[in-house]
Order: sequence, then structure tokens, then C-alpha cells
Amino acid sequence: MIKTYIFFAFLFCGRLAFSQDVLRGEVCVEMEPVYAQFLGIPCPLDSATATQWAVEDAAAAFSGIIYGWAFSYEPGEAARGIQEFLELRVLGEIRTDDTRLELTDAAIRNGIFYLQADYTVDDAQKKRILAWKSAPVLSAQSLGYGPLQGGQDVVERRQIKESALKDAMKKAIRQKLRITERNRPGAAAGYIALSKFPLYGMRDGMWAAGAEFKIEIKDIIPFAAY
Repeated sequence: MIKTYIFFAFLFCGRLAFSQDVLRGEVCVEMEPVYAQFLGIPCPLDSATATQWAVEDAAAAFSGIIYGWAFSYEPGEAARGIQEFLELRVLGEIRTDDTRLELTDAAIRNGIFYLQADYTVDDAQKKRILAWKSAPVLSAQSLGYGPLQGGQDVVERRQIKESALKDAMKKAIRQKLRITERNRPGAAAGYIALSKFPLYGMRDGMWAAGAEFKIEIKDIIPFAAY
């Protein structure tokens, strides 16, 4: 019960609204993040740094919602020494200097910097969003983890967050395959996108990402064939 409560607490902040041609989401940035010590960043954050981080998070979230990723997934099998594997290919990116990305309603409450972000979609982006509604899409929620430090593997704030989000995606895909496939597949491929803004924070001594996803599975390779 405690884990479920914390999980939905993570997702509460990452809401998303879609009104006509505008996407709106809320970004949360800790003013004294634990991982700052590993990156040599002084704390508490100044307003300029907090705003910059919020803009980066908003752009990344809108990218994940509008474009998403193509994925290739292998469940793995410990008995045979096959490791679980997820490869992602970014399908599009919203830049932080995009003029259609607007920031509103910044506030600091209880050591958290909150920022509302609006993004005005063009016709091509709107079609991508609507395509998800017409495709055979699966919904999934998951909580992923990433290391706060990892030598050459994790050296930047963005990499720390991407590592946790990728783990959440891997768990979401695994969860849906267990439901949709009677037999464990050797591999699967398809598309995955964010349903709303994810929320990041510390849990169990690691950086965690709570997120909701839309998943479209396009290809299944049976384990025997694999």
C-alpha cells in the first residue's frame, strides 16, 4: 500500500492538459537536489538555474509526449544468461529555444520550484498526437530508477534523469507484454510515448522517475524463432 501511494504521488505533479492547439504541463525542480553534489552544483539553486532546468525538463517532456520513441526490447532470461535489453530511438525533439514553448506561473513552495509550461503544436505535431488516439495503444504506469552517479556512464543531470526514465519505459513495456502475450516473446518492437509530464525524485537512495506511457507494439518475435 505504501509503494502504491508513493507511486501515484509521483504522478500527481506530472499532469498534462490539451486545450485546442496548446499542451500544458507542470514541471517540478527541487531547489536542493541530492544529485547536485555529484555534479559540483552549489545549493540551493538560484532562480536562473532552477528556471533553466525547468525549461529543459519541459522541452524533454513535450518531446516525449508529441514524438516519443521507437523501441526494440528483449525480455532476457536469467537461466540462459540473456540480459534484458531496451534500445530507444528518439523520433523528434522540442528545443529549449523553440518560440512556441512558453513559461508561466513560476512559484517556489516547500523547497520545490514549480513552473507551468505551454507548447503550441503545429499541424504536423497535432496529427502525431491524434494518431496515438486512433492506434491500438496500451496504457501503462511505472516507476524507474537510475544511479545518482556512475562514472563515465552518468555524468550529467540530463543523463541521470534519462537513465531513470528509460528504466521506467523498460518496466512498462515488460508489464504490457506479460499481459498481452501468452508466451514470453524473444523480442518486441514498437513505439512508446509519454502520456503526461513525468515526475522525478529520490527514492530508496536512487533517482526515480514516475511516468505514464502510451505503448504501441508493432512486432513480436517468438522466443523459439529468436
